[in-house]
Amino acid sequence: MALALVIERLYSLRASRVHPPGLVDEVIAGVRQGVPTDEALDRLESDSALGAVLAAGLRSVSLQPRPNEAALRQALESAGRQCIHQLQRYLNALGTIASAAPLLGLLGTVIGMIEIFASQAPGSGSGNPQQLAHGISVALYNTAFGLIIAIPALMFHRHFRTRIEAFRLRLENEAERMMPHLLRLSQASRPAP
Repeated sequence: MALALVIERLYSLRASRVHPPGLVDEVIAGVRQGVPTDEALDRLESDSALGAVLAAGLRSVSLQPRPNEAALRQALESAGRQCIHQLQRYLNALGTIASAAPLLGLLGTVIGMIEIFASQAPGSGSGNPQQLAHGISVALYNTAFGLIIAIPALMFHRHFRTRIEAFRLRLENEAERMMPHLLRLSQASRPAP
């Protein structure tokens, strides 16, 4: 399960799916001609996380007759929070696996040790030290397998959290870069007095 989550997150958290290079420049060049159509906004929104944030700002300009800076910021921030929530999908499950795997391995080891010592009870006549050592080594495999699962899961969990934090910063910077263009566009779309 941890492997499936890691593969899914590696695919979903690629820069091209979250923050395609040059997207803001393309959008800025496109809004110089005016507010994009709903179809263009839908394509932009489905393109990437950054596209969804930018589309939210552009929709705010097209839907509200006179959006002010606070309304535009609110639209961008709301879309950004939704995108970050989507980027963090499955991270809790991966973190839970990383935390629980060593404990499950230890539980298996303890149960195995109890079984071994119960089979070596005095009076049973089976006090073979080689058999006891072999049983202990088999029981310790549970802990080893738990750690084999937990260590990479924990490493990828932390890697993904750091990557998402970097994407959050990029999204905020790009949204801030887009703000003057959205304000200019909202001024141009206002009806004349």
